[in-house]
Amino acid sequence: MSRAKIHWLVGNSLPEHAAMLEAVPGVGNVGKLVVDSLVEKHPSRTLAWILHPDFPPHATLDDNSLLAPPRIRIDSVLLPDGRTVIAVGGNLQPMTAAGQHEVSEAILQLASESNTPQLLVLAGLAAGAEDRQIHVICADANVRKNLEEGDIPVSREHPEAGMIGIAGLLISLSPMYSVSTIGLVAETMGASADVVAADRLSNWIEAAFELPLDLSLDSTEKIAARILGEMNAGGDLEETLSMTEGETGDFYV
Repeated sequence: MSRAKIHWLVGNSLPEHAAMLEAVPGVGNVGKLVVDSLVEKHPSRTLAWILHPDFPPHATLDDNSLLAPPRIRIDSVLLPDGRTVIAVGGNLQPMTAAGQHEVSEAILQLASESNTPQLLVLAGLAAGAEDRQIHVICADANVRKNLEEGDIPVSREHPEAGMIGIAGLLISLSPMYSVSTIGLVAETMGASADVVAADRLSNWIEAAFELPLDLSLDSTEKIAARILGEMNAGGDLEETLSMTEGETGDFYV
């Protein structure tokens, strides 16, 4: 039995939405910058928390200065064109492989029950200063076919060394839940908060999927400053993820 729990704050289901975007802390925090900037810039509200006993036991103050448990947030975001997207993100993921698996399944189950048109999993890949690619990856041959028919090339070489954490599990498990899931991995120098890579990723999503995220360097820079403050208060990224990776290589997180 899964130990992941969705605690609803507004209603008990997701509203109709054009896409779900997911990101947790990782290399360059590229995906997290995009997701957090969306929630910050556009009209949004927190619909639910994902709770799990394997999250780091670090309760934090919420926006109302009330102590809240460790959590991944599920927010609805109203885009400038009137459509809604669902943002799934937070400052942590479970400290165990089993916990990451259970949280990933909870997200996929929610997406399946909510008829999510597409789940975009945002992540980063450590690369050189001149490397600026966005790698598109998926686990379903039909999803890949649809993407390539829309002139979106899907990588057949990456992730060469695999993909760890919730990001890799969401993509690889998605065919079992019949959720159209696409991994979008931006190359980054691996700085704690790579604003430039996040800006490049958001612009790519706008062009490829016609989702007006309407983010800017200014908005992502503000979120980057907040992320760095939270990391300094709560420990470094490795402590947040509670992982000992050794050599990171080409892992995407």
